[in-house]
Amino acid sequence: MTDRRSAGGTDATDPLDVEGPAAPPRANGELVFTAPWQSRLFATTMRLHETDRIDWERFRRGLIGEIGHHERALTADPDHSTADYDYWGCWQRALEGLLDELGVVTATEVGTRAAVLAARPAGHDHAHGDHGDHHGNHDHDHGDHGGDHGPHSDHHRH
Repeated sequence: MTDRRSAGGTDATDPLDVEGPAAPPRANGELVFTAPWQSRLFATTMRLHETDRIDWERFRRGLIGEIGHHERALTADPDHSTADYDYWGCWQRALEGLLDELGVVTATEVGTRAAVLAARPAGHDHAHGDHGDHHGNHDHDHGDHGGDHGPHSDHHRH
């Protein structure tokens, strides 16, 4: 496997569309994530691409298809608003679909894993007192803070 960052030295966002249906949300040129699961999903996808585990154009076509399906569903709903638009949900479905097509993980396995994670109580793997003096610098969510963890689940991910 080739790591595109070390081989080409390019920025991880190079393959991203800047305009058009597949272009991710941006503000002042920076990607916009409104929940931690979105940035994790993005990073996972980019790493899969960088290591040649997924073909970017194949993923992109799936993303455009998911966005089109999502937009048609919103248009068909007379009560929809622009707030209902879910770019990162489309990204997630596109990645899950591609991984299923490639035989990496099936949709059934994703659903089963999501159900297992959703069944765990918030804070299941640590007590807040276990952080020591690095508490402000750890990179994970706490379920009791009400974070959104993706369109397919209400679970606490690590």
